[in-house]
Amino acid sequence: MNQLRLLPSRLGAQAVRLLAAHEVPVFGWRSRSSGPPATLPSSKDGGSSSYMEEMYFAWLENPRSVHKIRGHHVAQLDPLGILDADLDSFVPSDLITTIDKLAFYDLQEADLDKEFQLPTTTFIGGSENTLSLREIIRRLENTYCQHIGLEFMFINDVEQCQWIRQKFETPGVMQFSSEEKRTLLARLVRSMRFEDFLARKWSSEKRFGLEGCEVMIPALKTIIDKSSEMGIENVILGMPHRGRLNVLANVIRKDLEQIFCQFDPKLEAADEGSGDVKYHLGMYHERINRVTNRNITLSLVANPSHLEAVDPVVQGKTKAEQFYRGDAQGKKVMSILVHGDAAFAGQGVVYETFHLSDLPSYTTNGTVHVVVNNQIGFTTDPRMARSSPYPTDVARVVNAPIFHVNADDPEAVIYVCSVAAEWRNTFNKDVVVDLVCYRRRGHNEMDEPMFTQPLMYKQIHRQVPVLKKYADKLIAEGTVTLQEFEEEIAKYDRICEEAYGRSKDKKILHIKHWLDSPWPGFFNVDGEPKSMTCPATGIPEDVLTHIGSVASSVPLEDFKIHTGLSRILRGRADMTKNRTVDWALAEYMAFGSLLKEGIHVRLSGQDVERGTFSHRHHVLHDQEVDRRTCVPMNHLWPDQAPYTVCNSSLSEYGVLGFELGYAMASPNALVLWEAQFGDFHNTAQCIIDQFISTGQAKWVRHNGIVLLLPHGMEGMGPEHSSARPERFLQMSNDDSDAYPAFTKDFEVSQLYDCNWIVVNCSTPANYFHVLRRQILLPFRKPLIIFTPKSLLRHPEAKSSFDQMVSGTSFQRVIPEDGAAAQAPEQVQRLIFCTGKVYYDLVKERSSQGLEEKVAITRLEQISPFPFDLIKQEAEKYPGAELAWCQEEHKNMGYYDYISPRFMTILRRTRPIWYVGRDPAAAPATGNRNTHLVSLKKFLDTAFNLQAFEGKTF
Repeated sequence: MNQLRLLPSRLGAQAVRLLAAHEVPVFGWRSRSSGPPATLPSSKDGGSSSYMEEMYFAWLENPRSVHKIRGHHVAQLDPLGILDADLDSFVPSDLITTIDKLAFYDLQEADLDKEFQLPTTTFIGGSENTLSLREIIRRLENTYCQHIGLEFMFINDVEQCQWIRQKFETPGVMQFSSEEKRTLLARLVRSMRFEDFLARKWSSEKRFGLEGCEVMIPALKTIIDKSSEMGIENVILGMPHRGRLNVLANVIRKDLEQIFCQFDPKLEAADEGSGDVKYHLGMYHERINRVTNRNITLSLVANPSHLEAVDPVVQGKTKAEQFYRGDAQGKKVMSILVHGDAAFAGQGVVYETFHLSDLPSYTTNGTVHVVVNNQIGFTTDPRMARSSPYPTDVARVVNAPIFHVNADDPEAVIYVCSVAAEWRNTFNKDVVVDLVCYRRRGHNEMDEPMFTQPLMYKQIHRQVPVLKKYADKLIAEGTVTLQEFEEEIAKYDRICEEAYGRSKDKKILHIKHWLDSPWPGFFNVDGEPKSMTCPATGIPEDVLTHIGSVASSVPLEDFKIHTGLSRILRGRADMTKNRTVDWALAEYMAFGSLLKEGIHVRLSGQDVERGTFSHRHHVLHDQEVDRRTCVPMNHLWPDQAPYTVCNSSLSEYGVLGFELGYAMASPNALVLWEAQFGDFHNTAQCIIDQFISTGQAKWVRHNGIVLLLPHGMEGMGPEHSSARPERFLQMSNDDSDAYPAFTKDFEVSQLYDCNWIVVNCSTPANYFHVLRRQILLPFRKPLIIFTPKSLLRHPEAKSSFDQMVSGTSFQRVIPEDGAAAQAPEQVQRLIFCTGKVYYDLVKERSSQGLEEKVAITRLEQISPFPFDLIKQEAEKYPGAELAWCQEEHKNMGYYDYISPRFMTILRRTRPIWYVGRDPAAAPATGNRNTHLVSLKKFLDTAFNLQAFEGKTF
């Protein structure tokens, strides 16, 4: 008998019917949650199989003949009435949409008045246990088939499903008081009249207005109100540009005159940087929530034109704010993300961000997602923009409920948003509100949408604005009078006009007034660094010894580690005893010393706990107890700052964006993201280009994020060799042609003026120092570090404690300190290099006995370029030929960045050779003082540059 029950899926519908005819129980229908099967009505043939079984039979024969039991499938969601919010417009014949469908279930119209016992799984009865069939259908239609469509049956948690049912099925749940309706009307007035005001004053300006979805402003305010009521004190928002100015004005409460003055093309920027267009800017504001009378902090994160790029940034900032407040459950800090329908379905970073939502080191304990569903993407029809029925289907991967709502029904929108906020703060899970609306204008105010969507825009031009619809409704029912409505409009219009008058007096734009993440107390009152000096980055030797001792031990008792790891820890103990460090131990020293000083350290990325190259081992695993781990770094001192090290999901775009947002929250943390291999940053290029390299110029936003990018030509193929230094150097903003003035604070001033810092350290000690300098600087800049691979275990790549103790500092340039430096006048060649190639050059020089004739100087900080120290080195060896040497690579590498800077510092008076570039593959430089030589030929000729004289490259 048990075997017979397996046949349906193999033999199809006819087999199922055959077994049923012989009274063989084929299967018992149960939901994915626990509990007894639901009692279902008989099918029209009067047989023993349930309605659900009949649906299964039909599905086996033709899957399209059976609907998914979705009320939202026929819900009236489109305010235009011309499109289906669900692209799958098929409505099965058995779905009761009219009285004539009753016959499908062997029912007659007279049966509509029969009373039926209600199951315990529904809330449509309220206090009643029985209802007539007519009333059951009416109440279910009112709940699921009107202006709200609910998707939640895929959630595999019966408590959560029942919670949603109760919120929407219970009779009378959507009743609003007169005061609530008047508040909603006032918020709609502000939302719509703000857009009207901008349209009147700047009719030819792009502003990406909210017309067609003005209800988003009351929607966001409702989410904030409800969250504040439930204890939330800090809300961090991210959104694309559509409606951003309205959100700044009416949600964040940015001063209107500061918004209006952004439209003045003659306004001069008082701050550094280029600034950004007004509909990309962010804001931070603390105020009283008028509904709850509680303090609320609102932050809208600045975003570039890359619509969804801000999603992981917001989540990282939210996570950091929760961390610093000790808000592990997300009861005080939350995030709201606003999306467009086309971007929500089309941008992969949305999926990456969703998959961070429940990871222990990345969860923000639930986000409210609001989709402004214009039902169009620029000019692209939804049927050409996505393969899923809804733009929100991506949210199903994390079991987030999805609430679709007609945006022309403000009360339905407000109720849905209230439930969404309550869901997030009850279950600490994501939720999606899909505002099905329209876009009254084109993609921007200058765009003509009739070219591509003529029928849609004919209907839009006839569409009555939602404010008029709702005002007429409230006037008709006596909630407000026409005079009160007109007075509300006039009052807000006056506010806008007065702010417009004040905005004309503004001649200077202060970009810092638009900061989304201020750091109180870090800068002076003018937003400038409190000093332009950096203290020494070395630390006392006893601290080094203590950290080395902990790094080579297991702080927990009865904790069995892998035998191979025991050997590694013994090696660390030996190095500590011998006062030396390798790369991994130097990193340990840097992190540990910062933790001692109260600096939170967070290291994130793929496999960072162990390290891609099995060198780090910051998380120890008990070999006998599953999931028992130990992080020795958190056992250094009793009152140390916490250390977070976390393996990320296999994502670069999402995770780097997350860590960037985390670093935004506070300057007093060292936040690092490590790529598994250096070139893997290319899938996060949007975050690098739009946020990291340009964030300060556009938004006056300092950020100390550190990127660790393993780099080196070591036989692993092109994908695992180069971290593409040329990309970072190309985006560095230091001037290659300007000869700098070498003042006493040149080193720090140069760092302050740059957009980021790029280094390629050749010693563990310098790596230690640059990490500590990142925190000790009086400002914050992104730090790009090309980290080694083979040097992690290279016997020569070790440093002494003497290079790390108090009084020592990061060396931008490491000069020659061997025999050549003792008699510089006898040196024939001075070679500049960076990174791992130094060890190849030293080995070759030693094998050829050229220690006194060839000096090798290491460039550790590539950008900003250390003009002063390079000049000193070149002048120290006046008779030497000069060469820049790098690992060979077909891409440009450092060449395009290094060459003009050498020419500037040498004043074009001395030629310089570039070794490591294949002359045949290199473009012509057009500079007679530039010579190209391959690294192999250079080494084969015993560093003899003269061997190449007379050859044309």
